[in-house]
Amino acid sequence: MANNGFTTTLLHSDRRSTIEHGAIHKPLHPSSEYAYADSRELAAVFQGKAGFTYARQGTPTTGALEAKITQMEEGVSTVSFATGMAALNATFFTLLRQGDHLISSQYIFGNTNSLLSTLAELGVEVTLVDATDAANVEAALRPETRMVFVESIANPGTQVADLKAIGDWCGRQGLLYVVDNTLSTPWLCRGKDVGAGLVVNSLSKYIGGHGHALGGAVTDTGLYDWSAYPNIADVYRKGSPGGWGLTQIKKKGLRDMGATLSADSAHRISVGSETLALRMERSCSNALALARALEAHAKVARVSYPGLASHPQHERAGQLFGGRYGALLGVELIDGIDVFDFLNRLRVFVLATHLGDTRTLVLPVAHTIYYEMGPERRALMGIADSMLRISVGIEDEDDIIGDFCQALESM
Repeated sequence: MANNGFTTTLLHSDRRSTIEHGAIHKPLHPSSEYAYADSRELAAVFQGKAGFTYARQGTPTTGALEAKITQMEEGVSTVSFATGMAALNATFFTLLRQGDHLISSQYIFGNTNSLLSTLAELGVEVTLVDATDAANVEAALRPETRMVFVESIANPGTQVADLKAIGDWCGRQGLLYVVDNTLSTPWLCRGKDVGAGLVVNSLSKYIGGHGHALGGAVTDTGLYDWSAYPNIADVYRKGSPGGWGLTQIKKKGLRDMGATLSADSAHRISVGSETLALRMERSCSNALALARALEAHAKVARVSYPGLASHPQHERAGQLFGGRYGALLGVELIDGIDVFDFLNRLRVFVLATHLGDTRTLVLPVAHTIYYEMGPERRALMGIADSMLRISVGIEDEDDIIGDFCQALESM
C-alpha cells in the first residue's frame, strides 16, 4: 500500500496481514505467555528471532499497533509503552549514562521537566535552551553531549522549535535527535522529515483520540547511525546496527522496567488511530476559528496559537505542518478576571487535564499541571498565572466559540 494515502493505509493496515475468519481488525490477545511446540524455537525467540514469549515485552496486539505507528511516521520500527511518559523514561534512562550531556528545549511538558530533573539528580547534565532558534542549541554543545530533545509544538505555550534546522545540525554533529511529536502528530509532521532519529508519541492523545486508553510509543526513523552511539550495551551490538537503539530501549524499558502497554489499550488505540486525520482536520479548523475569535475579544489579553499571524513562529509552523497548526491554545485573560470563576461558567468545555480528546478540554495550567514547577520556571516557559490551556475538540465550531464567549460576557 505504498502509494495509498495516510488514512487509507491506516484503515486497511490490519486486514492486509493474515487475520482469522476475515476480520478487519487484529484480534485482542490477552495471554500473558506464548507457548512453542519446539523448545529450540522458544530459545531462538529469546535470542532475537521475531516472536512472543512473555507479554511484558509485547503481544501480537501491541505489535499490530506498533506497525501502524511505524507506518504513520514512515520509520523502520516502533516499541509501545503503557504511557507517553513511560516511553520518554525508557528513551532517556536506557540511552543516557552518568556524565552524559542532554540538550533540551526549555519549552516542554511539566512532567517531562520533572523527569529531566530526575536525570540531573542521577548525574546526566541537562541544559535547557530556547529551541525556537537552532543557534541556541548549537551554542550548548559539549564534548559529552549525546542527545538533543525537543517537542514539535510546546505544551502549553505552543512555541514551535526550529525543528528542521536543529535536525540538520544534529545530523552533521552525529548527535541523536529525539522529537516528541505528540502535539503535531505524524499527520501534521513526521519526525523523519525534520531529521529525528527517534520520535516519541503519547498515544493517549490525538492518535488514540477518545480519552479512553493510555499509551506511548518510540519510533526509530532509520536516520541515526547506532554504530556511532557509545552507550549501546555489547549484548545488543548484534546484527545490523539499525536495530541496536530500539532493541536496547525495548529490552530495558519493557523487560527490565515493565512499562508494558496492555493488549486492551493497544486495541482501543489502534482502532482510534484510524480516524486520526479526520479528527485532526476538524480540531485544527476549530482551534483556528476559536483563536481568531478570542484574539479579537476585549477580555482576552493574549492568545498563543501558531495559526495566528501574531505568533512568533507562525510562518515556520505553516511550512512544517502543511498549513494546519495543531489543536492546542494558550489563552490569557485580562487582569481582574478570576480564572476559576470564569472556568466554572463554561458549559461545553470540559474541565480536565487531558488533551487530544474528541471533546474540548480546558484547565488553568499554573495552578494544576505546572504548579510544582514553581514561578521562576513557569516564567521561563512564558506561563502566566492567568493562562488557560485549551485542547480543542471536534464539536461544532459555533458551540465552542459561543461557550467561551458567553462565559467571558458573564464576568
